[in-house]
Parts: sequence; C-alpha cells; structure tokens
Amino acid sequence: MDDIKKSDPPVNPVKPTSYQTQLEELIEITIKEQASDLHFSYGHYPTLRVDGKLMPLLKKRKMISKDTQGLARALMNEVQYERFLREKEVDFSYNFKDRARFRVSVFVQRGYVSVALRLIPTKVKTIEELNLPLILYQFTKAPQGFVLVTGPSSQGKSTTLAAIIEEINKTRNDHIITIEDPIEYLFQDKKSIIDQRELYQDTLSFARALKSTFRQDPDVIMVGEMRDPETISTAITAAETGHLVLATLHTNSASQTIHRIVDSFPSGQQNQIMAQLSGSILGVVCQRLVTRIRGGLVPACEVMLATPAIRNLIRENKIHELPLVIETSTEKGMISLNRSLTSLVKSKEISLETALNYSPNPTELKMFIG
Repeated sequence: MDDIKKSDPPVNPVKPTSYQTQLEELIEITIKEQASDLHFSYGHYPTLRVDGKLMPLLKKRKMISKDTQGLARALMNEVQYERFLREKEVDFSYNFKDRARFRVSVFVQRGYVSVALRLIPTKVKTIEELNLPLILYQFTKAPQGFVLVTGPSSQGKSTTLAAIIEEINKTRNDHIITIEDPIEYLFQDKKSIIDQRELYQDTLSFARALKSTFRQDPDVIMVGEMRDPETISTAITAAETGHLVLATLHTNSASQTIHRIVDSFPSGQQNQIMAQLSGSILGVVCQRLVTRIRGGLVPACEVMLATPAIRNLIRENKIHELPLVIETSTEKGMISLNRSLTSLVKSKEISLETALNYSPNPTELKMFIG
C-alpha cells in the first residue's frame, strides 16, 4: 500500500508485531463485548460500537498508518487487495474461524487507510425475536409483489430481510436468489433452495445479476441494495411477473421511499413507473434502531401496506398523502413511526426523551402518549 499511505509522524516508534495476531485479538474482543462494529482509523484507538455508541479500547495504543494498513491487509485476499489498490475502497465479507462473519469496508481518508467491520450474527433471528411488527409475516406468505425495507445506514435492514427470507425458507418450497454486496447472513437450505450471489465475486453488477434471475427460475429474489434506475426498473418488472422481490433503500419514511424510486427516473418515465409500482408494491417497512432503557437496541418501525387507497395515491402521484393514510389505517395493520415509538414508551422499552429524538412529529407523539 505504499502508493496510498502517508508517512507516520516521527513519534512513538512501534515494535513490529504480527497484524494477523492483532486482528484476531481485536475480533475476539468485539465478539466478547457483543459489539456491532469495529473501527480502525489513523490516530485513534481501535474502537467498538456497543449499543449504538462508540467505545474506544483505551488499553490499546493509538493507531499509526502502518497499523491500519497492516490490519487491512490481514483482512484481504489478493483479489480484494488488488481491487482496493485500484479503486481506493473495497467491501467484502470476512469469515473468522467459522465463529463469526463480518461485513468489511476498507477505504482511504486523507491518504490514510481506515477499516470498518460490521459483525453479522451467525444465527438468523425470527421476526418475533427481533421485536419487529408481526404484520411482517404477511409478506412471507405473498406469492409475488415488491417489499421494501428502508431506513438510514446501520439500522438493521439486512437483519430484517434475513428474518423474512428465513421464514420463507422454513415454510415454503421455493427457489430463493439473493444478490448482495457483500453476502452477510449465510442461509442453510430448509424447505427452500437458496442461491446467494455476491457482487464482484459471483456477478459484476446488481442490475446484471437481477436480469439474469429471469433465466434461473426463482420464486423469491432479494436485492441487497437498489443503487440505480436500471436495478429499480428490473426489480419492479420482476415483481410484476410473478416473483416476490425484497429489497432495501436508504430512505427515512415510506413516502420518501416512493418519492426516491419515482424521482430516480426521467420525468417522461415517471408516470409509467408510478403505474407499475402501484400495481406491484406490497409494502414498505422503514425502521430505526433505538436505544433501550435496559441496554441494547430495539426497532421502531413505520409499516405501509398496499391497500387500494395506498395504490391509488401512488398511481395518482399523491405521495404526500401517504403518511395520513398510514396514520389512519392501524386497523389494517399499518403503523406510523410515532405509533411505534408510543408503544415502545408505554411498554417501558425506551424513554420519552429517546422517543422524542426519533419522532418526525414530537408534538403528535406527546399527544399519543398523553
């Protein structure tokens, strides 16, 4: 990595050590502390994220550039390393002694190498175990349609998708194809056949892999992330043509999700996309991971279901009216984020202060809580 690194400052000379050994020790600490993430960054202590908060490992020393480079290199195989040198960033999965898996991102900032590792639990938890709304089981029974799990980065979208896939795996004789960057949860076939494809290792792009699925006889298709109009258009078409399609987007609400999909296309195509989406959409789950009073994180979810009213609003481009329909359709299984936060406060899972910090409408939330 000589063409990437900057020189270390001429202080704190470090005795050479085995970076593989250091890496294994830090991963062991990550597992023991039940951290969600592990960070290596120049000038900082190795740092864990525990219950959503960063926790530097102060008993370790601050990292110099050789440390972050050495640890990054210990994580990568030759193909990943060459791609990193070429592109200055690379994402991949890392298997630690068959005990834990990580989603890894190696990148360059201000000329220094940084690394972020996300711990992927070995067990795929159920919808109930994740404290997700039970209405999500409805999506696992659908023969076809389009389901979106959305929210900001690091809010458990992949974990929710995995729970839905695993429920299908346990209850349906289906062929499931996943397209991921990188593969996170490893599924064991039960009633279903599950083929997992990783970007760059098994396919060159989401769009190309998604188009190929039409020749692979899938019942269920999971797209790790919809990054471009071509992928979005193909996913909607797949949902229209007899497949159950599950995907994620980085959006903050159900209405914003529909806006994002429509706005990603030129104006001349937007009416067609709205018509297709209104016919194929099954639902949108937008989630946040919120700090529990007793420690840990719990999901707060907005759930939009594709009722005739919802489909009509999408078709007629009245997307701004979706939040009101969600709020007034609780009897149909829909949940607004404020309703979800209210339930968590009343069950003493989270504090009122925490709920207000996440609420899109704090005044309304206070009224709900009473």
